[in-house]
Amino acid sequence: MTTKSKLYRKEAYWGYLFIAPPVIGFLVFALFPAVYSIYGSFTDWDGLGQMSFIGLDNFKEIFQDELFHKAMYNTVFMMLAIPVGIVLALLLALGLNRRIPGTTAFRAIYYIPVISSIAAISIMWNLAYNGDFGLVNQFLDLFGIKGPNWLQNVHTVKPAIMIMMVWKGLGYTMLLYLAALQSVPKDYYEAAELDGANAFSRFRHITWPMVKPVTFFVVVTNIIGGSQLFIEINIMTSTGGPEYSSASVVFYVWQKAFGNLQMGYASAMSVILGLFIFIVTLVQFKLDRSSEVNE
Repeated sequence: MTTKSKLYRKEAYWGYLFIAPPVIGFLVFALFPAVYSIYGSFTDWDGLGQMSFIGLDNFKEIFQDELFHKAMYNTVFMMLAIPVGIVLALLLALGLNRRIPGTTAFRAIYYIPVISSIAAISIMWNLAYNGDFGLVNQFLDLFGIKGPNWLQNVHTVKPAIMIMMVWKGLGYTMLLYLAALQSVPKDYYEAAELDGANAFSRFRHITWPMVKPVTFFVVVTNIIGGSQLFIEINIMTSTGGPEYSSASVVFYVWQKAFGNLQMGYASAMSVILGLFIFIVTLVQFKLDRSSEVNE
């Protein structure tokens, strides 16, 4: 009995030792900063001096801040790229799931942007969108189309960034869908064909339900990632674009925190953004569960 208890304590000791680094990392780099930020949102802290409690003043000011409203609108608008990316990725996965030559090479090519530096990609697309010598306008010139200065135009700056976002995440989503498609038993399709089901019916009743968990995962993670859009905005439109038309919430938070030294105000915006992400994610889980019940 004593030997077993000693062995149990030894195993427990090593178990706790192995899980300690990620737990400590979470407490130090995630939980503590989050709690500290929530407290800071009720102060007028400048990031250097002492915190002075001011209650809900920051939140009252935020709801009257036109730039915050514009940044929130820009963030939500640019997340419209998510369904576009999902549709394109699914179509690519369906194409690459066929036994045709070169599929392995195409998978690697589409995945290169995923593993590339987001800063380097943003610089590359910044040059491509240049109104004078950019590759995008040079390509349009071949068809006699005069392209705009994409990143300096109020009407084109958001679509331009959205195109880059879709291109950047296409390979990752495509591989997820491809893995899901390859796990679908062939017997399902063979039985459907014997019953006379056409291609659309097979997709609707077999393919789509089987890849639905991947779609749910992609939507949730992309919404979380899209809500925190920053690097692309900071590099491609360092001032937030013309008339602040490309600034995201995180970009505005960064400006207030490190440009204006309004850490308390920036913390309050971060809290609102966190609540927005939480609510949207919760709604996604509710919708997913309700769809499962209806099925």
